[in-house]
Amino acid sequence: MTVSARIRRYDHFLLDLDGCVWVGDEACEGAVEAVAALRDGGASVLFLTNDVRHAPEDFVRKLWRLGFQASLAEVVTAGAAVQFHLSGRDRGTAFVVGSQALVDHVSAAGLRIVNRTPFATRADVVVVGAHDDFVYGELRTATQAVLRGAELIGATRDATFPMPDGPWPGSGAVLAAVEAASGRRASLVVGKPEPPLYEAARDRLRRSGRILAVGDVLDVDVAGARRAGIDSALVLTGGTTREQADAADPRPTHVADSLAALVAGRTSAG
Repeated sequence: MTVSARIRRYDHFLLDLDGCVWVGDEACEGAVEAVAALRDGGASVLFLTNDVRHAPEDFVRKLWRLGFQASLAEVVTAGAAVQFHLSGRDRGTAFVVGSQALVDHVSAAGLRIVNRTPFATRADVVVVGAHDDFVYGELRTATQAVLRGAELIGATRDATFPMPDGPWPGSGAVLAAVEAASGRRASLVVGKPEPPLYEAARDRLRRSGRILAVGDVLDVDVAGARRAGIDSALVLTGGTTREQADAADPRPTHVADSLAALVAGRTSAG
């Protein structure tokens, strides 16, 4: 696959995973070849996701299993972005509502995890993300900690995420419950479409240059790129239709049927 002149002008590509690189457990048609072509053309590639249930290592393994080449440094999850934004702060304690992956990210940032200790309701920071084993007791502890002065940080505001049997509640649903119970808004939300995930991604890039963010959702991927001040490309392999793309205001910088079509230059410009 040859990279089109329109796409060659970008030095870095931030690729959404679900709906752009893969759908479920299958790579999108032509996506493996498209990513390889970008690399062969000298561009750098980062994979971005709002998923905080899994560790970056899990995504690397899946990428390789589906035929992509990827290193750990090229995967930026919302959890990794939480770690990036907490790392520059003074050390303190944290209560984490989330998967072990999110707990590990907060711990790696230098905070002492106080989950399942008598000090949980007196944590300095409460970090909230959805996970499969969420229980009411976590909501209660998070609420009490925030009411006692803990800073509230959300992984994402995604209300739901897609699953084969229909949408499941996402991190945004859990965060909204903590905000409603405590009467406090999160001081920081990291995941797309908020800028912090893109700031963490920019920190990973090894050189300056033009950036293109590619995704499949207008109000998440395209809106996030716009807030971060970078060009966007919408691919139609996820949940967005051509009609919705054409009606978007403002429009994405590029619209293509797939990542492969985008790389090959079969796009419409915004």
